[in-house]
Amino acid sequence: MILECRGLNKTFISKKAVIDFNLNITEGKIYGLLGENGSGKTTWMKMVAGLTKPTSGDIIFKGHIWNYQDKGTIAYMSTEPFFYDFMTIASVGKYYQDFFDDFDMQKYLKLIDRIGLNENMKVKALSTGMTAKLKVAVTMARKATLYLLDEPLNGIDYKSREEIISIILEEAADNNSFVISTHLIEEIESFVDEAIFVKNGEILLQTDLEKERAENGKSIKDIYLEIM
Repeated sequence: MILECRGLNKTFISKKAVIDFNLNITEGKIYGLLGENGSGKTTWMKMVAGLTKPTSGDIIFKGHIWNYQDKGTIAYMSTEPFFYDFMTIASVGKYYQDFFDDFDMQKYLKLIDRIGLNENMKVKALSTGMTAKLKVAVTMARKATLYLLDEPLNGIDYKSREEIISIILEEAADNNSFVISTHLIEEIESFVDEAIFVKNGEILLQTDLEKERAENGKSIKDIYLEIM
C-alpha cells in the first residue's frame, strides 16, 4: 500500500474542509476522486502533497507516518497555473529540475515534443489547452510513486483530453499510483480502477469500478448520480 489516511481532518477557522477521511491507495491503480467544488478534494491533495497540515488524523505513506522527505516521491499538479509568464518551456523544465531530484529532463523534453510544444515557446503565449498539457508533462517527468492530478482535464478540448489521458495511461505502472480529481466523470470511466466519492468534506464511498459493473451493472455515472 502506498498511502493510507486515518481519521484525517482539516479545518479552516470555522469551516471543516475535510472530515474524518479514511481511505487506502495501493500500487498499480488509478483512482478517480469525484465530488463537487468545495467538497474537500483539493484540500486532501494538498495535505498529502505536504502543502498544508492536517488539523488531526494521520497520513501513512509507504508504511510510515508522512514526513517532509516524502514530498520527494509525491508529484502534485494543482488546478492553478504554477508557471511565471516570463518563462519559456525550457525554463519551466529547469525550474522543476532545481526543485525536484526525481525530475527527468530528457523525459520532459520528449513529452513536450510529443504534445506539440517546443522549448522556446513562452508560457504567456500558451492557450488553455497547451498550458494544461504542459502542467501534465512537467508533472509526469518526475519519477514519483504517487501522482496527484487536480482537474487535469478541466476546460480543455477533446483532443487535448485524449492526449493527457494517453500520457497518464503510459506512465501508470505496478509500482506507482494516480489519483485524478475531475468533474468529467464519463471521461475517466474507461481507465479508472477505483472511485472515491466525496461530498461536503466527507467520503461517501470508495469502490472498485470493475466490481460495480460486474456485480451491480452500474457505471461510474450511475453511482455518482445515486449517491450525490
